[in-house]
Amino acid sequence: MSGAPGWAFDRPVPPGGYAWWYVDALSDDGRHGITVIAFIGTVFSPWYAWARRWGAGDPENHCCMNVALYGRPRRWAMTDRGRAALRRGPDRLEIGPSAMTWDGEALTIRIEEVTAPVPTRLRGTVRIIPEAVSTRAFLLDAAGRHRWQPIAARARAEVAFESPALRWSGPAYFDSNAGAAPLEQDFQGWDWCRAPLRDATAILYNAARRDGSAQSLALRVRADGAVEEMEPPAAAALPRGLWGVARPTRSEDGRARLVRRLEDAPFYTRSEIRTRLLGEEAVAVHESLALDRFAALPIQLMLPLKVPRVRR
Repeated sequence: MSGAPGWAFDRPVPPGGYAWWYVDALSDDGRHGITVIAFIGTVFSPWYAWARRWGAGDPENHCCMNVALYGRPRRWAMTDRGRAALRRGPDRLEIGPSAMTWDGEALTIRIEEVTAPVPTRLRGTVRIIPEAVSTRAFLLDAAGRHRWQPIAARARAEVAFESPALRWSGPAYFDSNAGAAPLEQDFQGWDWCRAPLRDATAILYNAARRDGSAQSLALRVRADGAVEEMEPPAAAALPRGLWGVARPTRSEDGRARLVRRLEDAPFYTRSEIRTRLLGEEAVAVHESLALDRFAALPIQLMLPLKVPRVRR
């Protein structure tokens, strides 16, 4: 399916729903990594979860620019902000002092955030330059309430931070998700990975739905942006996270190896792994999400340490 461009920052977001734009990159020398996620309806915010329970699930009142730096230095910022912090149009999204802008050729992310739980300044610019842009989108649930679009599965990142002082470049990825209901309402969890290869990028997306059904997407994204479905490879096991979160994935030879733990949270992991896809050994970014854990009250009470709340 296709529709509005994946970077359409002015798309409507219904009450209780969400939209996010996700970027990740690893440096050419293997030392650094970054993830940036711009949220309208911050799906992993305890503040938004509590607002929905109280009948005030306004997604625009819970927006966020989540930034994570990996390697040295390592940083994390994820401030849930109120409606007054949000300004947006078709090609520009401003959340507090940070912004994403699409100029027709590249995505520029200007970051001005404060880290948590220890507050320090996080200031810099990330530029994502796609090899090509894809327009195909996928529904993740049978009711059609959740949609995912790989916008630029093959891209380059130019990363330049003033605070901390950091500069590097490397292969990057850019996608978008949108939904009309909370994730935990329709899914038990999911795992995802993307692996840049010589002439294509492989993406795996496996979702365990709340109704007991499952979806397993296996995609080849070519250098021209064409997205093709392929047969899902064999299941492969990875070690569980430090909090016991499972890391399922797939590999053509049934084997995968954990290279580096990027995030290891009570309900979520992000990792660098080695796997085999499309006939090649590949370094991939992998994520897994356990939504019953996210919804548990003890986890919700822990999250404000990493996800503070401000009005603007």
